[in-house]
Amino acid sequence: MASAPIDHTAAVEARYGAAAIEPEPCLCCGVAFDPSLLEVIPAEVVERDYGCGDPTRWVRTGDTVLDLGSGSGKNAFLCAQLVGPEGRVIGVDRNREMLVLARWAAPIVADKIGYANVSFREAAIEDLGRDLAGVPLLADASVDVVLSNCVLNLVRPEARPELLREIRRVLRPGGRVAISDIVSDRPVPLDLQQDPELWSGCISGAWQEDRFLEDFRTLGFEGVHYADRQERPWRELEGIAFRAVTLVGHRPGAARGSGCC
Repeated sequence: MASAPIDHTAAVEARYGAAAIEPEPCLCCGVAFDPSLLEVIPAEVVERDYGCGDPTRWVRTGDTVLDLGSGSGKNAFLCAQLVGPEGRVIGVDRNREMLVLARWAAPIVADKIGYANVSFREAAIEDLGRDLAGVPLLADASVDVVLSNCVLNLVRPEARPELLREIRRVLRPGGRVAISDIVSDRPVPLDLQQDPELWSGCISGAWQEDRFLEDFRTLGFEGVHYADRQERPWRELEGIAFRAVTLVGHRPGAARGSGCC
């Protein structure tokens, strides 16, 4: 008799709720960040950040940034410094323990950098129209860059088409994506996808490497490519290689500040 499908959302909520309280190093790949930008961020935040790349490198001064699955807030606080006082950073996460941590740290970071330009909202990243309380969240064409760090692979399979459409919807013409995530070199079999430990550990929900690129191109994004790609796999399981990548691309149109008519 076949086992009942797992609740992907519940598995992720439980794993990351616990990891917000007690650090779980195996959830992330080691990535080097600019130490001068990390200095203003509380250690509690840095220790509970679970990423696999550095998508913040594609953020510019004055940008409005959307951080999907903002977790402890580390990437959002890095972006806060990169966009400067004229920019804005919106972190979106549905894990309440992570949101408590990020919101606690926000005034500490603001005091150290001299301005407050970060907010955190409780919402599902596949539905950016309203937060979980039903309050309007993001309008069409309202952000300059969407970034994410090892989170898209945690979204349940049936919600991924809507997730991709929402990313495109909220981006302004010329807006960019910078998505660090784990991909696989071949399809992940269903039995592995039904393992809650592997799914919540950013493994069995991995997009297939070539399909990840194609999905963003199908949305109409241009210049889609892997700006970073691990040469050696992060994990290997049942003959499948899992590695970290950072996908970048942009929505067609004139970018903010391009001077185009």
